[in-house]
Amino acid sequence: MNTAPLQGIKIIDFTEVQSGPSCTQLLAWLGAEVIKIERPGVGDVTRKELQYDPTLPSYYFLQLNANKRSFTLDAKTPDGKEILTKLIKEADVFIENLHPGAMDDLGFGWEAVHALNPRCIYGTIKGFPEASKYKNLKAYEPIAQVTAGAASTTGWYTGEYNIPTQSGAALGDSNTGMHLAIGILSALLQREKTGEGCFVYQSMHNACLNLCRIKTRDQLTLDKIGYLTQYPQYPNGKFNGTVPRSGNIEGGGVLGWTYRCKGYETDDNAFVYIILQRGAKEFELAAKAFGFDDWLTDPKFNTADARDRNKDEIYARIESFTITKDKYEVVDILSKAGVPCGPVLSTKEIMDDPENYDGNTLVKINQGGKVGEFTTVGVPCTFSNYQPEYRPCPELGADTTDILQTLGYTADQIAAFAANGTTAPMPKPEAAK
Repeated sequence: MNTAPLQGIKIIDFTEVQSGPSCTQLLAWLGAEVIKIERPGVGDVTRKELQYDPTLPSYYFLQLNANKRSFTLDAKTPDGKEILTKLIKEADVFIENLHPGAMDDLGFGWEAVHALNPRCIYGTIKGFPEASKYKNLKAYEPIAQVTAGAASTTGWYTGEYNIPTQSGAALGDSNTGMHLAIGILSALLQREKTGEGCFVYQSMHNACLNLCRIKTRDQLTLDKIGYLTQYPQYPNGKFNGTVPRSGNIEGGGVLGWTYRCKGYETDDNAFVYIILQRGAKEFELAAKAFGFDDWLTDPKFNTADARDRNKDEIYARIESFTITKDKYEVVDILSKAGVPCGPVLSTKEIMDDPENYDGNTLVKINQGGKVGEFTTVGVPCTFSNYQPEYRPCPELGADTTDILQTLGYTADQIAAFAANGTTAPMPKPEAAK
């Protein structure tokens, strides 16, 4: 029995780079047939972006396009428009992430696609909401972060590097892809009731803003009382009316911080994150695990409100404990006392840990040829009755002929499409002799 959740769903993938391909790859891993439309002779720009070898596809492309089929097509040509029309008529979902207005100019905006196939769900990714004054900005990952409140609340709060800082996580790109995937899956369920596809619009800005929800919570509190007790600026610093950058605080009202461990002088990631909970019992267990029994009777530390006011002393004292041990020792000692903590892990440590290769967390895909095996992040959730099959990325145009044959085109027609620039690049004119 095939338990793939999206078995039988056909998706036309008119996306490039990261936000769109991250969405369609997830849908492919869940069992959908994803036909990736690529420019003849060029393909997705990431095929040749950040390459480690100029003759091979980049890891950037490989990590975002596994399990798809590649169909080279110039949808600007008359034949290309006819072919894309046929594909849309039998598709369940059409997804694009071109700049605003591009698909309408091409003749395949939402209204046109809906007219061709009323059951087809149309997914689009743009930088900003349709009502936004920034809707025509060319949006990249950092643009979404700086306009959605992520950068203004991330980074250090004093010194030379007190500047808005973007996250290392792809809040504007892959996060947007995941948000659109939720919308597409919801629309598929909705279609079961209505019989009709809908338009799903996902902006990078809104996807990023959704992950900044707790910062909007903090703004509401700040507007009411003028300060935020969990922030390092409290009680002696200034709040200037906006949620400030806060270094490494946990953000939820408990005292969370990153501490140096033994070996930090040579290891960039010899750190541990530790959280002191507000409850009296939890604090007592933590204090005893550190060996700081005096905290239990000291009025500067033995209540949660007092700890908020004296957090700098707490941070310094805890680091006197962590700096004498490696990060794994710290976690071993504190976790036994129920203290929330974790080692700061580098990408290398994560990728070298065999426990992460559990079939979903990290997966190895055999691309074959010179590329061989590469590692990528798998489906984030697991199913009790379904295990994704992780297949290689397609070569540029690898499925073009097969897809055209499925659409009913003859060998002569297929050859003509290649010759006239519809499915292959036009031959370059010979240099004048």
